[in-house]
Amino acid sequence: MGVLFDECAEHQVGTHVHLDRPFDIDAGARTHHTVPHLATLVREAAGWLAAAGAGPGDRVAIVKDNHWDYDLLACAAVRVGAVPAQLSAHLSGEVLGTLLARLEPALLVTTADVLERGRKEGTDLASTARATLVLDDGAVPGTLGMDDVRGHTPPGPHRRHDDEPLVIHHTSGTTGVPKLVVHSTRTIIGKLARFESVRLPRIGLRRTDVLANASAFAHGRTFCWTASVLCGGPAAISIITTQDPNLADPVLRAHPPTVLEALPASFVRFQPLTEGLDNPFRRVRMVISTYDAVHPPTVRAYLGASRHRAPVWMEGWGQTETGPLTFRFHTRRSVRRASDGAGTRNLGRPVPVKTRLRVVDPDTFRPLPRGQAGLVLARTAACALGYVGEEGRWSAKRHGGWWNTGDIGARHRDGSIELLDREVDRTPQLSCLRTEDLLEARLPNALECVVLAESGRDPLPVVVTADGRVDQAHWKEAVRDLPPLREPVALTWDQVPRTGTGKVRRRELLHRLTGRTDTYGSGRWT
Repeated sequence: MGVLFDECAEHQVGTHVHLDRPFDIDAGARTHHTVPHLATLVREAAGWLAAAGAGPGDRVAIVKDNHWDYDLLACAAVRVGAVPAQLSAHLSGEVLGTLLARLEPALLVTTADVLERGRKEGTDLASTARATLVLDDGAVPGTLGMDDVRGHTPPGPHRRHDDEPLVIHHTSGTTGVPKLVVHSTRTIIGKLARFESVRLPRIGLRRTDVLANASAFAHGRTFCWTASVLCGGPAAISIITTQDPNLADPVLRAHPPTVLEALPASFVRFQPLTEGLDNPFRRVRMVISTYDAVHPPTVRAYLGASRHRAPVWMEGWGQTETGPLTFRFHTRRSVRRASDGAGTRNLGRPVPVKTRLRVVDPDTFRPLPRGQAGLVLARTAACALGYVGEEGRWSAKRHGGWWNTGDIGARHRDGSIELLDREVDRTPQLSCLRTEDLLEARLPNALECVVLAESGRDPLPVVVTADGRVDQAHWKEAVRDLPPLREPVALTWDQVPRTGTGKVRRRELLHRLTGRTDTYGSGRWT
C-alpha cells in the first residue's frame, strides 16, 4: 500500500478523481486529480511523517475531517514503515482519548479544530502521542505545523512481512467505545482487496465506469476499496464527503456515476435526488451497500431512478474484523416482490470458497438446525490479527477457529443467512430489524424507523421524519398486525445519536428516551 499510487501511475492508470471539496492535505486546494498527482501527494506526505519522527514499527494516529486523504495519509505512513491508525473525528473527545491511550502513537496527525474540541471536552489529545502534526493553519503550542515538515525528502519505501500489522481501524462503536482492529497485508489486501479486484461478469469493475463513493473514509472499508479500485483503473472516481444532498448534487451531476457506493445513512439523505427525471443516478448500473441495514423503500428508489436496463444493488454483510461475509443482489423485480417491506433481511450466501458460517445456540454453542435463530459464527482467512489493548475481549469472541459475529440470525435451506438483530439489541417479542423494514414500507413520510428493545417492556419504536412528527392514523394502520409496541417517539434526523458511519447508537438513544440502557441481550460479544 505504501507504493500503490506510484505503481498505478507507472502503469499509466488514467483514472481522473473529482472531489466535492479539496483534500485537507493539498496546499493547492484542487478538486481534480490524476493518479500521478495522488502519487506525488502520498510521497510528499511520507516526507512530512518522517520529518515528524515516524518510522518503521511506529503507530501513526490520524484524526481529521472526513475525506479520502485519510487513505492517502495511511499509505504515506505505510511507506515509511509505520502502522497507521485511522480514527474518526466524529468520535467524542473522551472516546478519542481512550483509543489514543491504547494506541500510544509515536505521531498524532490531526487538526487544530480536533485538538480544540478535545480540550473543551476535557481531553488533551496531543498528550497521548510523542509528537503531534497539525494539518491546518491553526497554531497550537507544543505541536508541529506544516511549515515544520514541508519539503523533506521522503525515505525509500519500507517493506514488511505480509503477516505483520499493516493498518488499524476502529469498529463503529454503536454500543460504546469502539474496538481497535489490527489487519495485516495478508488479511485486508491479500484476502479482501485482491478478491474484490477480480473482474467478474456484470458486477466487476470496468475501465469505462465512473465511480461515486460517499463513505466514512476513516473506516476499513475504504482502505480496502482504495487498493482494489485503483488497480481496476476506472475512467473516473467522484469522492463525496458530505451527507447534505444539496452539496453532493453538483459533483454527482457533473460526473453521473455508473457505480455508486455510499453509507446507508447517505443513501437515505440523498434519496430526494432520485425523484427527478434528470436525477444524477440515471446511469447507475450497480449500487454497493455495506456497514448497516438498508431498508426496502431506499433500495427501490435507487433502482427505480436508474435508466440502465437491469441495475443491481449489491449488499454486503460483514464486520471490520472479518471483511465481507455474505453478498446478496437486489433487482427491481426482487424488491417489487418485497413490497411488504420484509425483503432485505436475507443477506445471501457466504462468500464462495472464502467464508463459512454456522448458527449456534447462544448458551451452549451447539449448532442449530436450519431455520432456527441463534448466534452467527464465521470462519474466514481474512480475520484480523486482534484488538489493540483488549486481548481478552478478542479471545472471548474466538470459538476455536470460528469468529463470533455477535449477530442473531437464521440459516435457510439454500444456505443463505437471514439477519434478525444484534445479540445486544434483541427482544423476545420480535425481530427489531424486520419490524423496522415493515414500518418504513408502511409509513411513507418516515426517513428511518428504529425499534429499541428494553428489558421488561414492549419495544419502543422511534420514527425519524423531516419535521419530527408522525401521523397517528398512519401509525395505527402500520402496526395493525404487529406484536405490541409502545406509542412511537417522533424525532428529526439530527436528533438521533449516530456513529461516524451514520449508524444509530441504539443504547444511547434508549437512554435519552427512557433513562435506561438494559436490554434482553447480554452484550458479551459486542
